[in-house]
Amino acid sequence: MKTIAALQATVTAASLDFEPSAAELDAIKVEMPLIRAEVELLDAQIMTIDRPATELDVRRIRRAGRKVLAARRVLANKATAHVPGVGA
Repeated sequence: MKTIAALQATVTAASLDFEPSAAELDAIKVEMPLIRAEVELLDAQIMTIDRPATELDVRRIRRAGRKVLAARRVLANKATAHVPGVGA
């Protein structure tokens, strides 16, 4: 009989016992408006999974989609504003 061995390291609670760095927390803080907008869009879409979408549902999804696009635009503009030689 052939033995099967794991090719990856074992995941234990000790290996997951670490905190995010300050840079990671700052990145999350910068992206939080986009995260919230995406959650709002997902919530609006989930509400219509098991039933036909009403006019109010369609408006809610459209509005949430516009918030996601606006948040992505703001985030992209922040990213290009810090790159030398990009943008004026």
